[in-house]
Order: sequence, then structure tokens, then C-alpha cells
Amino acid sequence: MAYYRRVGDVPRTRHTAFRDEAGALRCEELMGEEGFSSDSSLLYHRGVPSAIVDSRVWDLPDLTTQANHPLKPRHLRLHDVVPPGSTEERGGDPVTGRRLVLGNADVRISYVVSGETSAWYRDAVGDECVYVEQGSGTVETVFGALAYRTGDFVVVPRATTHRWVPAEESRLYAIESSSHVAPPKRYLSRYGQLLEHAPYCERDLHGPTEPLLLEGTDVEVLVKHRGHGPGGIVGSRLTYATHPLDVVGWDGCLYPYTFNVEDFMPITGKVHQPPPVHQVFEAGGFVVCAFCPRKVDYHPQSVPVPYYHSNVDSDEVMFYVGGDYEARKGSGIGIGSISLHPGGHAHGPQPSAVEASIGAEYFDELAVMVDTFRPLELGELALAVEDPAYAWTWAGRGPA
Repeated sequence: MAYYRRVGDVPRTRHTAFRDEAGALRCEELMGEEGFSSDSSLLYHRGVPSAIVDSRVWDLPDLTTQANHPLKPRHLRLHDVVPPGSTEERGGDPVTGRRLVLGNADVRISYVVSGETSAWYRDAVGDECVYVEQGSGTVETVFGALAYRTGDFVVVPRATTHRWVPAEESRLYAIESSSHVAPPKRYLSRYGQLLEHAPYCERDLHGPTEPLLLEGTDVEVLVKHRGHGPGGIVGSRLTYATHPLDVVGWDGCLYPYTFNVEDFMPITGKVHQPPPVHQVFEAGGFVVCAFCPRKVDYHPQSVPVPYYHSNVDSDEVMFYVGGDYEARKGSGIGIGSISLHPGGHAHGPQPSAVEASIGAEYFDELAVMVDTFRPLELGELALAVEDPAYAWTWAGRGPA
């Protein structure tokens, strides 16, 4: 993360004896990235964080994928899984109930609708950036508790033990990285401060404020880690002698946090601005952007909807979560839709949307975009909820 935090009790000098009231030593854990050459935090445990008493296989949900071949754009209706207001069975908690939509070696995008408390969980493959489409609750982590609400990005660093505790039914769009997720480097000073031109600042990032001390023995944690399963990922069930959430204090620059999309300040211009102005985060092999309600271009002849464009180096995934996305009118896309526009295919607005947008002063739309630099493949959920007519909507007809 870009700045330092201190939570709970820590000793004045790091790596020195730190005892409890009875004189017993706390166990210091250094949690660090990139071989301890990047951001890190020091956590102080009551128990031994390495003390496991059992390890078993965790059979992961279906992570197999199918190539987007022959090449075509795709429309996926995520709300077909569980329509809003439906009372049908949800099928799992916010971790084990995730269903894979799209994936490659750098990122996996999943979707889940659940109001259940999840198992204790740790993603040792990479950071997670979970967008809360709808709902509220708490993410309980080894660093402390994070409240979440609709519109939050919840960023959880790699190998952070945590669980999801929804206060109500939550629709979660989980972006699971194989690397680290962070603010774009162009937003940061050489020392890590968010700069004035950035569309958000440190005040908008909300981390834990106090320890969350829990007790227990033989606590099971589901761990997703690198291996020889589909996508190079496998799962294990580790059982800990004492509760992993026994941290009395920590300090450093590595910790989970939330950022709400309402706090993103859109950058606009005289003519249409390119997608990088909407960027929120970057990671290895992909970026995350947010297209928010905003005033649009103010040149008298401007065309506010995007021009046709060909992402020659990336696949583009748009998740439509609010408002009325002007460029997609007439395509069948609506709230809860995903569009996948692959590299090698030029795409853009529906033809009727171009003329209709001229003269517009404001777009009331909200979408989360993931651009990947390796081709995305289709997960089992994508195959279950695809609109097969979407690829032909620009032409107005399909194959003969």
C-alpha cells in the first residue's frame, strides 16, 4: 500500500522481545512481498502462526476453462444465475460459492451471490480485488475487521487469512490476481504518495483500525495455492493449533483495505478520453478501471460515446453494474451483464448509439472494467449464461 499504518500494540523497536502481561513472548511475523524487497507489515501473535496440526486436500470449485475460439465478442448475463429478488438456492458462501466466469494465468474473475458466513480463507496465489455489486457486511482479517458496502473494492493482499461475514445477501465480483494489486504507478510520487492528478487519495482508502482478537483451537483455513490443478491452482485445508486471528498489533504498509467507487473522481475532457483515465488499480498482466457517472465531453461537435477501437494487446471485460450504459443501447446488455471484447476484434458502440449521444452532457452509468494482456478463456459460468446472439448485434444479423 502507499502509506504506513499502525494498529494495536507493537513494541517501540522492531525485532526485539515483546511480552504479554504474564511475561510470555509474542510471536513476531514479518509478512512481506517480493522476497521482503517491497511492502511488508510486522504482526504480533499470541500463538505460533506456523503451528498446524493437519493438512488435507480442498477440492476447489470448477476452474477449468475453454478457449474463446473461434474468436468472437461475448455477452454474459450474470444475473441469470440468481436474479435480483429471487428466493432460489444460492449454492455456497462468498468463498466456496464462487463460480468462474473468465480466466487466464494472470487473473480469474468469479461471481457469487450469498448471505452466508464463509470459511476462513487464504489466497496464496495472489491479491484479491473483490467488487461489491450489492450488499454489506464485514471482512474479518488477521489485520482486523473491514466493513464493506455496495460499490466497494475490497483489496486483500496475498496470503491474508480472512472470512466474509455478510450482513445481508451480497453479490460479489471477485477478481483474483496471480500478482499484487495496487494503485497505478503514474498516480504515485517516487515515495508512494498519491499525487494531485490521481482520481482518488489516501483519505478514500479504509483499512483496519483495531485488532480483531479471536480465540479457538484446531481452526481450519482453506488455502488456495500454486500447484498442478486447472489454471495452476490447487487447494488445501490447513488446521491451526490456535486461532490465526490472535494478532494484538501490527504496523507497516501491507494490509487489506476498501475503496468505494463513489469516491472515484472521473477525469473528463473536451473530447472523448481514452480508457486509462478510468483506471483504479494495476496488477501483473491486467488493470482494473471504473466508468462512473460523469459530465462528458464539452467540444460542440464531440461524440461522447467511445469511438470504435481495437485493443491490440488486450482483452476487455466490462461488468455493467449501474445506470444506463449509453454505448451499449440496442445490444441486449443491461445491469448484471458482462461483455468480453477480445484482442484481435475491433469493437465500440452500437451504430444507433453514436448519433444519439451527440449533444449529451452527462452519462449516468457505472461499469467495472478489467483489461488483460493475455487472452481470457471462458469458465463454466460464462458458458452457462452466454447470450449467443450478441456477436452479431453490430451487423443486425447473424450467420446465414
